[in-house]
Amino acid sequence: MSRRPRLVVLGDCLLDRDLSGHVERVCPDAPAPVVDLEDAASRPGGAGLTALLAAAEGADVTLVAPLGSDAEGRELRTLLEAGGVRVVGLGHDGPTRVKTRVRAAGQSIVRIDSGGPGRLLGGLTGEAERALETADAVLVSCYGAGVTQDPDVRAALTRRARRRVVVWDPHPRGADPVEGCAIVTPNLAEARERAGVPDAPGDVLAARLREQWRARAVAVTGGERGAWVATSAGEPLFAPATEAAGDPCGAGDRFASAAAVALARGRTTSEAVIEAVARASEFVAAGGAAALAASPGSAAAGVPTPTRRRHPDRPTGTGVLVATGGCFDVLHAGHVTLLEAARGLGDSLVVLLNSDGSVRRLKGPGRPVNSAADRARTLLGLSCVDDVVVFDEDDPRSALDRLRPDIWTKGGDYEDAELPEADLVRSWGGRVVLLPYLSGRSSTAVLHAIHRGDHS
Repeated sequence: MSRRPRLVVLGDCLLDRDLSGHVERVCPDAPAPVVDLEDAASRPGGAGLTALLAAAEGADVTLVAPLGSDAEGRELRTLLEAGGVRVVGLGHDGPTRVKTRVRAAGQSIVRIDSGGPGRLLGGLTGEAERALETADAVLVSCYGAGVTQDPDVRAALTRRARRRVVVWDPHPRGADPVEGCAIVTPNLAEARERAGVPDAPGDVLAARLREQWRARAVAVTGGERGAWVATSAGEPLFAPATEAAGDPCGAGDRFASAAAVALARGRTTSEAVIEAVARASEFVAAGGAAALAASPGSAAAGVPTPTRRRHPDRPTGTGVLVATGGCFDVLHAGHVTLLEAARGLGDSLVVLLNSDGSVRRLKGPGRPVNSAADRARTLLGLSCVDDVVVFDEDDPRSALDRLRPDIWTKGGDYEDAELPEADLVRSWGGRVVLLPYLSGRSSTAVLHAIHRGDHS
């Protein structure tokens, strides 16, 4: 059996408390609801929640964080250790930060904050430095309480990031990531604030912040939409989320913890982001952070439009036009996954479809097995496809120049590849985005399987 990946979570901790009940009346002396208390529960918050989620993912987790010596700090340590997290406490300045949410009928009525901010006192200990040195990955879970601003911490993380994996989950009140992070994971609002571009889309923000922070990759999370990731090579990747109804509290922590554990296990950046999006969707559907209060591991497995240039050959309508292209000779699950993800990037999707002659020149004399008319009709039967345009050239550049979409998408198998049409798309202000590719799915593989079956 392979050993469990070693992960260190470093950051700011707090104690979350939920007071839940029901409301049937208001105060006689003020227009305020009266909550009849039914349940009270506590759980680690901030970096503590992130550490619990990573432990439930199967990692060997050490939390390095300032912890108070007050009753709330001791309760926090007990909850973490009960969830399988090894705790390396650092010096803590001030009382433990506590966030108390009063809830009724599943809705928060008020949140009361006390204690904190609990800044780091005395820098890193020798035990903490050894943990950072020997971990397969380090996840910085910043909650703006000052840990990421400490000079000793930043120096240790900078040394670490030069050689091994550091994932950084930033906070608006926290310090910038150190140079060389494997992935930085801001949400869309944080990314827009840090980049200073209030209306920019996720892929543009990811690319800009990757350069600004000198990171190896930046993944901008967009909640129920998914995440955009930019690396130092190739075009940005969009990983769509599965629709999930539930409490999104803690979803960002779930995303960061899953990405860090995946990288610690040797996954590629794109694989880690796709896996993290899936885990965050499951987490929300399972009840979010609130579901952890009763049992620390219970929920973990489950854990503005850009301006475009008008063009007379474009379909009528408003919004963001997305285009993708291909032969789509024998439609399969990989095609459907790509098309659904592409449609999720905008308001309409046009498929640029290779003509029969174009497919024949690209694939050989036995292809296509389905005519262009049949392939177009099949594609138009999908709810995610709004229109199909057939082109006869060997590549889609002429068709793209006529259509001029806002976004041109390609499958993730083109990661790190130079796309000949990329500069053309950018010439009118368009963007190129890569989408997840399901390995092992292709029309050629389907046809080979059919052929083998015919001769068995």
